[in-house]
Amino acid sequence: MAARRRVVITGLGVATPIGIGMDAFWEGLLQQRCGIRRVESFDPSGLPCQVAGELPPFQLGDFIPKSYRKSVKVMSRDITLAVVCAYHAVVDAGLNTKCIVERGEAPGPPNVDSTRFGANIGAGLVCADLNELAGALSTAADEQGRFDLRRWGGEGMSNLTPLWLLKFLPNMLACHVTIVHDAQAPSNTVTCAEASSHLAIGEAYRTIARGDADVCICGGAEGKVNPMAMARPLLWRRLNTQDNESPHRASRPFAADRRGMVASEGGGLVILEALDHACARKARIYAEVAGFGAGSNAVSWSSPDPKGRGLALALQKAVADAGSTIEQIDLVAPFSAATPEHDAAEMSAWNEVFGSRLDQVAALTTRGALGHNGAGSGAIDFAATVMALYRNTIPPSLNTSNPDPASRFRFVQGDPQDARVRQALSLGYALAGGQSAALVIKKFEE
Repeated sequence: MAARRRVVITGLGVATPIGIGMDAFWEGLLQQRCGIRRVESFDPSGLPCQVAGELPPFQLGDFIPKSYRKSVKVMSRDITLAVVCAYHAVVDAGLNTKCIVERGEAPGPPNVDSTRFGANIGAGLVCADLNELAGALSTAADEQGRFDLRRWGGEGMSNLTPLWLLKFLPNMLACHVTIVHDAQAPSNTVTCAEASSHLAIGEAYRTIARGDADVCICGGAEGKVNPMAMARPLLWRRLNTQDNESPHRASRPFAADRRGMVASEGGGLVILEALDHACARKARIYAEVAGFGAGSNAVSWSSPDPKGRGLALALQKAVADAGSTIEQIDLVAPFSAATPEHDAAEMSAWNEVFGSRLDQVAALTTRGALGHNGAGSGAIDFAATVMALYRNTIPPSLNTSNPDPASRFRFVQGDPQDARVRQALSLGYALAGGQSAALVIKKFEE
Protein backbone atom coordinates (compact mmCIF):
# COMPACT_ATOMS: atom_id res chain seq x y z
CA MET A 1 0.00 0.00 0.00
CA ALA A 2 1.40 3.35 -1.07
CA ALA A 3 2.12 5.95 1.59
CA ARG A 4 -0.47 8.68 1.98
CA ARG A 5 0.58 11.89 0.27
CA ARG A 6 0.87 15.00 2.39
CA VAL A 7 -1.69 17.67 1.51
CA VAL A 8 -1.05 21.38 1.93
CA ILE A 9 -3.06 24.58 1.53
CA THR A 10 -1.70 26.96 -1.10
CA GLY A 11 -4.62 29.28 -1.88
CA LEU A 12 -7.49 30.95 -0.03
CA GLY A 13 -10.46 32.70 -1.62
CA VAL A 14 -13.42 34.13 0.28
CA ALA A 15 -16.43 36.35 -0.28
CA THR A 16 -17.87 37.73 2.96
CA PRO A 17 -19.94 40.66 4.23
CA ILE A 18 -16.76 42.26 5.65
CA GLY A 19 -14.65 41.85 2.55
CA ILE A 20 -14.15 40.01 -0.72
CA GLY A 21 -10.74 38.37 -1.04
CA MET A 22 -8.60 37.06 1.79
CA ASP A 23 -6.73 40.29 2.52
CA ALA A 24 -9.92 42.34 2.95
CA PHE A 25 -11.58 39.60 5.00
CA TRP A 26 -8.60 39.10 7.32
CA GLU A 27 -8.20 42.84 7.88
CA GLY A 28 -11.92 43.04 8.69
CA LEU A 29 -11.56 40.34 11.34
CA LEU A 30 -8.56 42.03 12.92
CA GLN A 31 -10.42 45.36 13.04
CA GLN A 32 -13.59 43.75 14.45
CA ARG A 33 -15.80 44.84 11.59
CA CYS A 34 -19.37 43.58 11.52
CA GLY A 35 -21.03 42.81 8.19
CA ILE A 36 -24.56 42.47 9.57
CA ARG A 37 -26.98 45.30 8.78
CA ARG A 38 -30.55 45.93 7.64
CA VAL A 39 -31.27 43.99 4.44
CA GLU A 40 -30.86 46.11 1.30
CA SER A 41 -31.29 43.58 -1.54
CA PHE A 42 -35.05 43.38 -0.96
CA ASP A 43 -37.63 45.06 1.28
CA PRO A 44 -37.54 43.09 4.57
CA SER A 45 -40.24 45.09 6.35
CA GLY A 46 -42.69 42.18 6.20
CA LEU A 47 -40.32 39.78 7.94
CA PRO A 48 -39.77 39.41 11.70
CA CYS A 49 -36.01 39.38 11.05
CA GLN A 50 -34.86 42.34 8.97
CA VAL A 51 -31.08 42.11 9.31
CA ALA A 52 -28.54 39.94 7.53
CA GLY A 53 -24.97 39.75 6.27
CA GLU A 54 -24.80 40.99 2.66
CA LEU A 55 -21.72 41.22 0.46
CA PRO A 56 -20.29 44.50 -0.78
CA PRO A 57 -21.15 45.19 -4.46
CA PHE A 58 -19.07 43.42 -7.11
CA GLN A 59 -19.11 42.82 -10.87
CA LEU A 60 -19.02 39.16 -11.87
CA GLY A 61 -17.29 40.06 -15.12
CA ASP A 62 -14.17 40.82 -13.08
CA PHE A 63 -13.82 37.12 -12.20
CA ILE A 64 -14.52 35.22 -15.43
CA PRO A 65 -13.16 35.23 -18.99
CA LYS A 66 -14.94 37.46 -21.50
CA SER A 67 -15.90 34.35 -23.48
CA TYR A 68 -17.92 33.03 -20.54
CA ARG A 69 -20.02 36.09 -19.79
CA LYS A 70 -23.14 34.80 -21.55
CA SER A 71 -23.31 32.07 -18.92
CA VAL A 72 -24.03 34.66 -16.24
CA LYS A 73 -27.68 34.44 -17.34
CA VAL A 74 -27.91 30.94 -15.85
CA MET A 75 -26.11 31.70 -12.58
CA SER A 76 -27.96 32.02 -9.29
CA ARG A 77 -26.52 34.08 -6.47
CA ASP A 78 -24.98 30.95 -4.97
CA ILE A 79 -23.15 30.17 -8.21
CA THR A 80 -21.77 33.69 -8.54
CA LEU A 81 -20.44 33.49 -4.97
CA ALA A 82 -18.59 30.25 -5.78
CA VAL A 83 -17.15 31.71 -8.99
CA VAL A 84 -15.86 34.79 -7.14
CA CYS A 85 -14.28 32.65 -4.42
CA ALA A 86 -12.68 30.35 -7.00
CA TYR A 87 -11.04 33.25 -8.81
CA HIS A 88 -9.53 34.61 -5.60
CA ALA A 89 -8.34 31.14 -4.56
CA VAL A 90 -6.51 30.31 -7.79
CA VAL A 91 -4.92 33.78 -7.97
CA ASP A 92 -3.82 33.51 -4.35
CA ALA A 93 -2.30 30.09 -5.07
CA GLY A 94 -0.41 31.36 -8.11
CA LEU A 95 -2.24 28.91 -10.39
CA ASN A 96 -2.45 30.14 -13.97
CA THR A 97 -5.64 28.32 -14.88
CA LYS A 98 -7.53 28.57 -18.15
CA CYS A 99 -9.50 31.52 -16.69
CA ILE A 100 -6.42 33.46 -15.62
CA VAL A 101 -4.68 32.95 -18.95
CA GLU A 102 -7.76 33.89 -21.00
CA ARG A 103 -8.22 37.04 -18.95
CA GLY A 104 -4.67 38.03 -19.89
CA GLU A 105 -3.51 38.07 -16.27
CA ALA A 106 -0.76 35.50 -16.85
CA PRO A 107 1.10 34.11 -19.85
CA GLY A 108 -0.01 30.78 -21.20
CA PRO A 109 -0.14 27.90 -21.19
CA PRO A 110 -1.78 27.12 -17.81
CA ASN A 111 0.69 25.90 -15.16
CA VAL A 112 -1.64 23.22 -13.79
CA ASP A 113 -2.49 19.92 -15.49
CA SER A 114 -6.26 20.05 -15.94
CA THR A 115 -6.52 16.25 -15.80
CA ARG A 116 -5.02 16.32 -12.30
CA PHE A 117 -7.05 19.33 -11.10
CA GLY A 118 -10.21 18.39 -9.17
CA ALA A 119 -13.04 20.10 -7.32
CA ASN A 120 -15.22 19.38 -4.29
CA ILE A 121 -17.71 22.14 -3.56
CA GLY A 122 -20.41 22.30 -0.90
CA ALA A 123 -23.80 23.77 -1.77
CA GLY A 124 -27.11 24.36 -0.07
CA LEU A 125 -30.67 24.20 -1.35
CA VAL A 126 -30.41 26.97 -3.92
CA CYS A 127 -33.48 29.20 -3.66
CA ALA A 128 -35.31 30.34 -6.77
CA ASP A 129 -35.57 34.02 -7.59
CA LEU A 130 -38.89 34.99 -6.01
CA ASN A 131 -39.82 37.52 -8.69
CA GLU A 132 -39.27 35.01 -11.50
CA LEU A 133 -41.13 32.20 -9.77
CA ALA A 134 -44.05 34.29 -8.50
CA GLY A 135 -44.74 35.65 -11.97
CA ALA A 136 -44.95 32.16 -13.42
CA LEU A 137 -47.03 30.81 -10.53
CA SER A 138 -49.57 33.60 -10.88
CA THR A 139 -50.44 32.38 -14.37
CA ALA A 140 -51.10 28.88 -13.04
CA ALA A 141 -54.04 29.86 -10.83
CA ASP A 142 -57.61 28.79 -11.61
CA GLU A 143 -60.69 31.04 -11.44
CA GLN A 144 -60.78 30.68 -7.64
CA GLY A 145 -57.11 31.63 -7.29
CA ARG A 146 -55.99 28.07 -6.46
CA PHE A 147 -52.88 26.45 -7.92
CA ASP A 148 -53.78 24.34 -10.96
CA LEU A 149 -51.20 21.73 -11.94
CA ARG A 150 -52.47 21.53 -15.52
CA ARG A 151 -52.15 25.30 -15.95
CA TRP A 152 -48.68 25.17 -14.40
CA GLY A 153 -47.63 22.61 -16.99
CA GLY A 154 -48.92 24.90 -19.72
CA GLU A 155 -49.13 28.64 -19.06
CA GLY A 156 -47.05 28.60 -15.88
CA MET A 157 -43.86 26.93 -17.06
CA SER A 158 -44.00 28.74 -20.39
CA ASN A 159 -43.34 31.94 -18.44
CA LEU A 160 -39.98 30.62 -17.29
CA THR A 161 -36.90 30.71 -19.49
CA PRO A 162 -35.95 27.31 -20.98
CA LEU A 163 -32.75 27.12 -18.93
CA TRP A 164 -34.36 28.46 -15.74
CA LEU A 165 -33.80 25.29 -13.70
CA LEU A 166 -30.04 25.32 -14.36
CA LYS A 167 -29.71 28.29 -12.03
CA PHE A 168 -30.87 26.35 -9.04
CA LEU A 169 -29.30 22.88 -9.20
CA PRO A 170 -26.79 22.50 -6.31
CA ASN A 171 -24.18 20.83 -8.55
CA MET A 172 -24.01 23.94 -10.76
CA LEU A 173 -21.59 25.66 -8.40
CA ALA A 174 -18.97 23.00 -9.12
CA CYS A 175 -20.07 22.85 -12.76
CA HIS A 176 -19.32 26.51 -13.48
CA VAL A 177 -16.13 26.62 -11.41
CA THR A 178 -14.66 23.57 -13.15
CA ILE A 179 -15.58 24.87 -16.62
CA VAL A 180 -14.16 28.34 -15.97
CA HIS A 181 -10.86 26.97 -14.62
CA ASP A 182 -10.74 23.74 -16.66
CA ALA A 183 -10.60 21.34 -13.72
CA GLN A 184 -11.07 17.86 -15.20
CA ALA A 185 -10.08 15.56 -12.33
CA PRO A 186 -12.73 14.19 -9.91
CA SER A 187 -15.43 16.77 -9.25
CA ASN A 188 -18.07 16.35 -6.56
CA THR A 189 -20.86 18.34 -4.98
CA VAL A 190 -21.70 17.96 -1.30
CA THR A 191 -25.14 19.06 -0.09
CA CYS A 192 -25.20 18.48 3.64
CA ALA A 193 -26.27 21.97 4.72
CA GLU A 194 -23.82 23.62 7.12
CA ALA A 195 -21.53 20.57 7.15
CA SER A 196 -21.00 20.80 3.38
CA SER A 197 -17.78 22.84 3.37
CA HIS A 198 -15.93 20.67 5.85
CA LEU A 199 -17.09 17.50 4.10
CA ALA A 200 -16.01 18.91 0.72
CA ILE A 201 -12.57 19.91 2.00
CA GLY A 202 -12.22 16.52 3.67
CA GLU A 203 -13.07 14.68 0.45
CA ALA A 204 -10.60 16.83 -1.53
CA TYR A 205 -7.94 16.04 1.08
CA ARG A 206 -8.58 12.32 0.66
CA THR A 207 -8.65 12.57 -3.15
CA ILE A 208 -5.17 14.09 -3.20
CA ALA A 209 -3.81 11.89 -0.41
CA ARG A 210 -4.68 8.71 -2.31
CA GLY A 211 -3.20 10.04 -5.56
CA ASP A 212 -6.32 10.71 -7.66
CA ALA A 213 -5.48 14.41 -8.13
CA ASP A 214 -2.58 16.79 -7.51
CA VAL A 215 -4.65 19.93 -6.91
CA CYS A 216 -8.23 20.44 -5.74
CA ILE A 217 -10.37 23.52 -5.32
CA CYS A 218 -12.77 22.93 -2.46
CA GLY A 219 -15.05 24.56 0.10
CA GLY A 220 -18.56 25.90 -0.27
CA ALA A 221 -20.84 28.87 -0.88
CA GLU A 222 -24.45 29.78 -0.29
CA GLY A 223 -26.72 32.81 -0.32
CA LYS A 224 -29.21 32.87 2.55
CA VAL A 225 -30.32 36.49 2.09
CA ASN A 226 -33.60 36.22 0.22
CA PRO A 227 -37.20 35.80 1.38
CA MET A 228 -37.45 32.11 0.54
CA ALA A 229 -34.17 31.17 2.20
CA MET A 230 -35.06 33.10 5.35
CA ALA A 231 -38.58 31.64 5.58
CA ARG A 232 -37.61 28.16 6.81
CA PRO A 233 -35.38 29.20 9.76
CA LEU A 234 -38.04 31.79 10.66
CA LEU A 235 -40.68 29.07 10.78
CA TRP A 236 -38.33 26.93 12.87
CA ARG A 237 -37.72 29.97 15.10
CA ARG A 238 -33.97 29.87 14.60
CA LEU A 239 -33.46 33.42 13.33
CA ASN A 240 -32.95 36.30 15.71
CA THR A 241 -36.03 38.52 15.43
CA GLN A 242 -35.29 40.82 18.39
CA ASP A 243 -32.27 42.84 17.28
CA ASN A 244 -33.47 44.62 14.16
CA GLU A 245 -32.46 47.94 15.69
CA SER A 246 -28.99 46.76 16.68
CA PRO A 247 -27.79 44.54 13.82
CA HIS A 248 -24.13 44.67 14.88
CA ARG A 249 -25.12 42.73 18.05
CA ALA A 250 -27.59 40.36 16.42
CA SER A 251 -25.29 37.33 16.09
CA ARG A 252 -23.92 36.32 19.51
CA PRO A 253 -22.45 32.81 19.47
CA PHE A 254 -22.30 31.04 22.82
CA ALA A 255 -23.50 34.20 24.56
CA ALA A 256 -25.67 34.10 27.63
CA ASP A 257 -28.22 36.31 25.85
CA ARG A 258 -28.02 34.78 22.36
CA ARG A 259 -31.31 34.99 20.49
CA GLY A 260 -30.74 32.95 17.36
CA MET A 261 -28.79 32.97 14.14
CA VAL A 262 -28.57 35.70 11.49
CA ALA A 263 -28.82 34.87 7.78
CA SER A 264 -25.88 35.76 5.58
CA GLU A 265 -24.36 35.13 2.16
CA GLY A 266 -20.86 34.26 1.08
CA GLY A 267 -18.45 31.42 0.78
CA GLY A 268 -14.92 30.19 0.76
CA LEU A 269 -12.91 28.06 -1.66
CA VAL A 270 -9.40 26.89 -0.90
CA ILE A 271 -6.68 25.26 -2.96
CA LEU A 272 -5.40 21.95 -1.58
CA GLU A 273 -2.31 20.55 -3.21
CA ALA A 274 -0.03 17.54 -2.88
CA LEU A 275 3.13 18.64 -1.09
CA ASP A 276 5.44 17.37 -3.83
CA HIS A 277 3.42 19.25 -6.47
CA ALA A 278 3.42 22.47 -4.45
CA CYS A 279 7.18 22.25 -3.84
CA ALA A 280 7.88 21.56 -7.51
CA ARG A 281 6.27 24.84 -8.53
CA LYS A 282 7.67 26.71 -5.48
CA ALA A 283 4.21 27.59 -4.19
CA ARG A 284 3.61 29.46 -0.96
CA ILE A 285 2.30 27.02 1.64
CA TYR A 286 -0.09 28.32 4.29
CA ALA A 287 -0.51 25.14 6.33
CA GLU A 288 -1.06 21.40 6.08
CA VAL A 289 -4.34 19.47 6.27
CA ALA A 290 -3.46 16.61 8.56
CA GLY A 291 -6.72 14.95 9.54
CA PHE A 292 -10.39 14.58 8.66
CA GLY A 293 -13.30 13.00 10.49
CA ALA A 294 -17.07 12.85 10.08
CA GLY A 295 -20.07 11.76 12.11
CA SER A 296 -23.84 11.95 12.49
CA ASN A 297 -26.08 12.48 15.47
CA ALA A 298 -28.52 9.76 14.25
CA VAL A 299 -31.18 11.12 16.60
CA SER A 300 -33.44 13.55 14.75
CA TRP A 301 -33.66 15.13 11.31
CA SER A 302 -34.62 18.50 12.79
CA SER A 303 -32.99 18.83 16.22
CA PRO A 304 -29.45 18.19 17.47
CA ASP A 305 -28.52 15.43 19.84
CA PRO A 306 -28.32 17.34 23.17
CA LYS A 307 -25.12 15.46 24.01
CA GLY A 308 -23.53 16.26 20.64
CA ARG A 309 -22.33 12.67 20.20
CA GLY A 310 -22.03 12.87 16.40
CA LEU A 311 -20.05 16.09 16.68
CA ALA A 312 -17.75 14.55 19.27
CA LEU A 313 -17.18 11.55 17.02
CA ALA A 314 -16.15 13.79 14.11
CA LEU A 315 -13.69 15.67 16.34
CA GLN A 316 -12.18 12.45 17.70
CA LYS A 317 -11.83 10.92 14.24
CA ALA A 318 -10.11 14.02 12.84
CA VAL A 319 -7.55 14.09 15.65
CA ALA A 320 -6.89 10.36 15.30
CA ASP A 321 -6.56 10.64 11.52
CA ALA A 322 -3.94 13.35 12.01
CA GLY A 323 -1.96 11.13 14.37
CA SER A 324 -2.33 13.86 16.98
CA THR A 325 -3.63 14.11 20.53
CA ILE A 326 -5.95 16.58 22.19
CA GLU A 327 -2.94 17.95 24.09
CA GLN A 328 -1.38 19.04 20.78
CA ILE A 329 -4.34 21.19 19.67
CA ASP A 330 -3.64 24.90 20.26
CA LEU A 331 -6.71 26.47 18.61
CA VAL A 332 -10.31 25.37 18.13
CA ALA A 333 -12.85 26.77 15.69
CA PRO A 334 -16.37 25.80 16.82
CA PHE A 335 -19.21 26.18 14.34
CA SER A 336 -21.13 28.56 16.62
CA ALA A 337 -24.72 28.47 15.35
CA ALA A 338 -25.81 31.03 17.98
CA THR A 339 -29.10 29.22 18.70
CA PRO A 340 -29.58 28.00 22.29
CA GLU A 341 -30.12 24.31 21.42
CA HIS A 342 -27.32 24.01 18.86
CA ASP A 343 -24.76 25.91 20.92
CA ALA A 344 -25.57 23.70 23.91
CA ALA A 345 -25.13 20.52 21.87
CA GLU A 346 -21.86 21.77 20.44
CA MET A 347 -20.54 22.72 23.88
CA SER A 348 -21.32 19.19 25.07
CA ALA A 349 -19.28 17.73 22.21
CA TRP A 350 -16.22 19.89 22.80
CA ASN A 351 -16.39 19.23 26.54
CA GLU A 352 -16.61 15.48 25.90
CA VAL A 353 -13.54 15.48 23.65
CA PHE A 354 -11.31 18.02 25.41
CA GLY A 355 -12.33 17.69 29.05
CA SER A 356 -10.44 20.08 31.32
CA ARG A 357 -8.05 21.06 28.51
CA LEU A 358 -10.73 23.14 26.78
CA ASP A 359 -10.05 25.96 29.25
CA GLN A 360 -6.46 26.16 28.02
CA VAL A 361 -7.13 26.31 24.27
CA ALA A 362 -7.78 29.51 22.31
CA ALA A 363 -10.97 29.64 20.22
CA LEU A 364 -12.01 31.47 17.06
CA THR A 365 -15.42 32.13 15.52
CA THR A 366 -16.48 34.39 12.66
CA ARG A 367 -20.20 34.06 13.27
CA GLY A 368 -20.54 37.30 15.28
CA ALA A 369 -19.10 39.31 12.39
CA LEU A 370 -20.63 37.47 9.45
CA GLY A 371 -23.76 35.65 10.49
CA HIS A 372 -24.68 32.28 9.05
CA ASN A 373 -24.52 31.48 5.34
CA GLY A 374 -25.15 27.75 5.37
CA ALA A 375 -22.90 25.68 3.13
CA GLY A 376 -20.28 28.43 2.90
CA SER A 377 -19.86 29.16 6.62
CA GLY A 378 -17.51 26.28 7.34
CA ALA A 379 -15.11 27.16 4.54
CA ILE A 380 -14.89 30.77 5.72
CA ASP A 381 -14.15 29.51 9.24
CA PHE A 382 -11.53 27.16 7.80
CA ALA A 383 -9.82 29.99 5.90
CA ALA A 384 -9.74 32.18 9.01
CA THR A 385 -8.24 29.31 11.01
CA VAL A 386 -5.57 28.71 8.37
CA MET A 387 -4.61 32.38 8.48
CA ALA A 388 -4.37 32.27 12.26
CA LEU A 389 -1.75 29.52 11.94
CA TYR A 390 0.07 31.22 9.09
CA ARG A 391 0.17 34.70 10.67
CA ASN A 392 0.66 33.50 14.26
CA THR A 393 -2.27 35.75 15.14
CA ILE A 394 -5.71 34.95 16.51
CA PRO A 395 -8.27 37.62 15.59
CA PRO A 396 -10.91 38.72 18.09
CA SER A 397 -14.27 36.97 17.96
CA LEU A 398 -17.02 39.56 17.78
CA ASN A 399 -19.93 39.51 20.25
CA THR A 400 -18.46 36.88 22.58
CA SER A 401 -17.86 39.11 25.60
CA ASN A 402 -20.93 37.86 27.52
CA PRO A 403 -20.47 34.08 27.43
CA ASP A 404 -22.96 31.47 28.48
CA PRO A 405 -21.84 30.18 31.94
CA ALA A 406 -21.71 26.70 30.40
CA SER A 407 -19.32 27.83 27.64
CA ARG A 408 -15.62 27.26 28.25
CA PHE A 409 -14.34 28.62 24.95
CA ARG A 410 -11.48 31.14 25.26
CA PHE A 411 -12.42 33.61 22.53
CA VAL A 412 -10.06 36.53 22.00
CA GLN A 413 -11.53 39.89 23.04
CA GLY A 414 -10.35 43.35 21.98
CA ASP A 415 -7.00 43.34 20.19
CA PRO A 416 -5.77 40.39 18.14
CA GLN A 417 -3.68 37.92 20.12
CA ASP A 418 -0.14 36.99 19.08
CA ALA A 419 0.18 33.24 19.40
CA ARG A 420 2.22 30.50 17.77
CA VAL A 421 -0.48 28.03 16.83
CA ARG A 422 0.89 24.67 15.73
CA GLN A 423 -2.32 22.68 15.35
CA ALA A 424 -5.96 23.72 15.02
CA LEU A 425 -9.24 21.83 14.97
CA SER A 426 -12.21 23.15 12.97
CA LEU A 427 -15.79 21.82 13.17
CA GLY A 428 -18.83 22.11 10.91
CA TYR A 429 -22.22 20.47 11.30
CA ALA A 430 -25.68 20.56 9.78
CA LEU A 431 -28.32 22.21 11.96
CA ALA A 432 -30.91 19.85 10.46
CA GLY A 433 -29.96 16.36 9.43
CA GLY A 434 -27.14 15.82 11.88
CA GLN A 435 -24.10 15.47 9.60
CA SER A 436 -20.85 16.73 11.06
CA ALA A 437 -17.23 16.96 9.97
CA ALA A 438 -13.96 18.16 11.46
CA LEU A 439 -10.52 19.00 10.11
CA VAL A 440 -7.10 19.19 11.75
CA ILE A 441 -4.79 21.85 10.33
CA LYS A 442 -1.08 21.86 11.15
CA LYS A 443 1.55 24.55 10.75
CA PHE A 444 3.61 23.47 7.77
CA GLU A 445 7.02 21.96 8.46
CA GLU A 446 9.12 20.26 5.80
